[in-house]
Amino acid sequence: MKKKSTPEPGNARTRAIALLARREHTRAELARKLQAAGFDASGVQPLLDELEAKNWLSDRRFAESWVADHRAKSGRVKLAYELRQHGVPDAVIDEVLGSEEDGELERAHAVWQKKFGTPPTNAAEKMKQMRFLQGRGFASDVIRQVFAAKRRTA
Repeated sequence: MKKKSTPEPGNARTRAIALLARREHTRAELARKLQAAGFDASGVQPLLDELEAKNWLSDRRFAESWVADHRAKSGRVKLAYELRQHGVPDAVIDEVLGSEEDGELERAHAVWQKKFGTPPTNAAEKMKQMRFLQGRGFASDVIRQVFAAKRRTA
């Protein structure tokens, strides 16, 4: 197994910019990746501050991008959970997902329609469909509204 050598301090900036060139990162992700590459945490934090000041690193931009890529298949609950896993602060999550509430019911209906298409015929099937939507991160009140709409149209 090849042993990692200690990286040169000047390479942290180069490595960070290369990572940001590939895709958006959160501050926490970038810090974790740079530290895993062997860069000292005391040198990484000022670099991250500089990148944020130049607006090259933005948790909000990462969150907006992540939500845009994943909102078609996931509900607000799951999106918030995944953003937290990437290190996005709760305040940014609330800002980004605050505008997503409007289309939540329509997205839940579209996800349900694609997977099932027909209303459940018995309680077991209904529970299966509800668990599916819950697993996709839709709130229980949104799920109830999807099935209430199915009863009205059936």
